Amino acid sequence: MISLRQHAVSLVAIFLALAVGVVLGSQTVAADLLHGLRADKTDLRNQVDTISEQNRRLTDELNAADRFTAGSAGRILAGTLIDRSVVVITTPDADPADIEAVTMGLDTSGATVTGKIALTDAFLDTTEGDRLRTTLINVIPAGAQLRSGAVDQGSMAGDLLGLVLSLDPANSQPHSTPQELSLALETLRGGGFLAYGDTPVDPAQLAVVITGDGARSNENGQGSNIARFAGALRGRSAGTVLAGRSGAADEPGPIAAIRSDAALATTVTTVDNLDREIGRVTTVLGLSEQLNGGAGRYGTGTKANSLTLVALPH
Repeated sequence: MISLRQHAVSLVAIFLALAVGVVLGSQTVAADLLHGLRADKTDLRNQVDTISEQNRRLTDELNAADRFTAGSAGRILAGTLIDRSVVVITTPDADPADIEAVTMGLDTSGATVTGKIALTDAFLDTTEGDRLRTTLINVIPAGAQLRSGAVDQGSMAGDLLGLVLSLDPANSQPHSTPQELSLALETLRGGGFLAYGDTPVDPAQLAVVITGDGARSNENGQGSNIARFAGALRGRSAGTVLAGRSGAADEPGPIAAIRSDAALATTVTTVDNLDREIGRVTTVLGLSEQLNGGAGRYGTGTKANSLTLVALPH
């Protein structure tokens, strides 16, 4: 007959065997799991190395393309805008390097830059709309009328500045007198809507609006106001190009707003890769396209239909 002591010893032996089995089994599972994790880590590291190498190669190719484009810009742009005049307008988020590069490209093309005007945050801020509209109404040139559809502040401002800054496409004559131009610009500068240097600004045949990456487009309607401004400016001039960086082509960026509007997309040329040399060259070529009655969507962003365009005859 089994004694209580023998029974207890048997139970202890059973539990000890179970414990040993659990420990041994856990060690096997842990070893398998560790082996699997090490294999996954090795696989992920190989993937990261492959992607990093692809990224390095693509970056090298992009930089090489930039160097080639920069070196060829003189031959591509030379004479494309000879005897043409251009006013350069910038938004608050425009990158200084982009502004300088486009200005140099215009100089290479033979264009005359008649002035550089910087729009301020107040100019684009919808909360400043009433004050801006009142200022605009007070400086309309004598005998002129703003377009009936220009009721929002972006369209109204673009129409007014188009009147004083643009030459009439039909006869290349100013829409306004020098005094009316000076009054409009000085009043808008005094109201904190514009900024420009001491050099006089003259009317031009063409306009290029340089914007940034669209990061502030959702702030008080800035993106849509820039788009409507550029569209209204185009209505008074022989051509307008809106150029910025890739983010500006994503909603609610100004380039996205132009490209999403059927009427504006067929009248205003847009460029969304202004941070690359190809975009800077395309911006200047886009003005030639505008003179010839065309409008394109260039770059690598949303709704772009081509990377660039060929140089037009001149």
